Amino acid sequence: MNPLQRKDLEFHWHPAVHMKSLEKYPPFVVRRASGCFIEGIDGRKVIDGISSWWCKSLGHNHPRLKAALIEQVSQFEHVIGATTTNETIIALSEKLVKLFPGMSKAFYAGDGSSAIEIALKMSLHSRINRGEHKRTKFLALAQGYHGETCGALSVSHLETFKSVYSPILFDCIVLQGIPYLNGSSDPLWNDCSAYWDSIEETLEKNSDSVTALILEPIVQGAGNMRMYSQDFLGKLRAWTKAHNIHLIADEIMTGLGRTGKMFACEHAKITPDFICLSKGLTSGWVPFSAVLTTNDIYDCFYDAAPAQMNPGKETFYHSHTYTGNVLGARLALETLTILSNDFNWSLLDEKASYMLRSLYDVAHETDVLTNIRGIGMIAAADIKDHLYTFEKMEKMIHAAFQGGALLRPLGKTIYWLPPLIIENPEIDHLREITKRALLSVF
Repeated sequence: MNPLQRKDLEFHWHPAVHMKSLEKYPPFVVRRASGCFIEGIDGRKVIDGISSWWCKSLGHNHPRLKAALIEQVSQFEHVIGATTTNETIIALSEKLVKLFPGMSKAFYAGDGSSAIEIALKMSLHSRINRGEHKRTKFLALAQGYHGETCGALSVSHLETFKSVYSPILFDCIVLQGIPYLNGSSDPLWNDCSAYWDSIEETLEKNSDSVTALILEPIVQGAGNMRMYSQDFLGKLRAWTKAHNIHLIADEIMTGLGRTGKMFACEHAKITPDFICLSKGLTSGWVPFSAVLTTNDIYDCFYDAAPAQMNPGKETFYHSHTYTGNVLGARLALETLTILSNDFNWSLLDEKASYMLRSLYDVAHETDVLTNIRGIGMIAAADIKDHLYTFEKMEKMIHAAFQGGALLRPLGKTIYWLPPLIIENPEIDHLREITKRALLSVF
């Protein structure tokens, strides 16, 4: 352990990792990052196989994003968002709503969990404004994850994250029996009717009391990269529309190209009532998030005349200090411009296929992996049950890192979720490092 690592552990409380693990495997001290690689102070380069918690969609240190940020900093950095505006936030709002037909308004916050909280509160608040006082409950999918603030955690289903905090969380109705699959070639992708009757039974029991159903469209990230069918997503949307229930699409991880389309909802050709975005929205440069919604929701807060307004009712009071921060907005605008105008989507499909084939190769050459699955630039597999232990997985992560790849498995699931800009030789590099790490431990 070098002096910087020792000082770090003396003063810095790291998230989502046990302190004793960092004493055993000290944190990597970063000097710079570029493209798909992170470089340490020792000069060692490590490929970022997980896009630094799924946010570095255009890689590290992208020159156009750097130029956009510097240009904005030279003008101004932040002004209150309640009663001012600027050209950047106007341009971003217009671009976001036009990217997804059916969306009409953009509301901003600072991170993904905040975006989820906003959507939950807007849905509930709109019911109160319309006099629909019985609609106070939320539906969510089993194995779903939506963040770690109290509201976001309440509608998540992963006990690892939420069990300790149950006294301060609200109850949520959970849908079980999701038709999981390994990719879009699975027959379930187009027809999950065999699973629908039992799910619909749960839905119908709660149709009068629910305000919104929240889900991660197509891929459940922290829930071990489970993937489900576009037919299932389409059926859920049809049911919510038929029963006057809002659909909240948590596109924080799946949005902006990750599943091979700009938004994962496009796979099922649906329009939700809310879309939550963060992570790749600024390509991971600064914390920033957005909630897109419809005029129908907006009008719930607009219709009352000012003289009649009760501010605690018609006004939406979710007022983060940094709402609409212009640095994040400028980065988001440039990210969307790159993805919309200058990104080769057909090449992305080719890279996605190559990456999934590469993971199949690793499975074949190691005989350690099962349940290989993928969609877009996500590829995942599980360590075989009889081989998996937490200690072995911890050793594998360290072996991969020493070999030159940053991986961060979810339980027994290993996955690749690299920047969208990764090239095939870099996928080869990731494949070989992953293979060697698995063989060294299992």
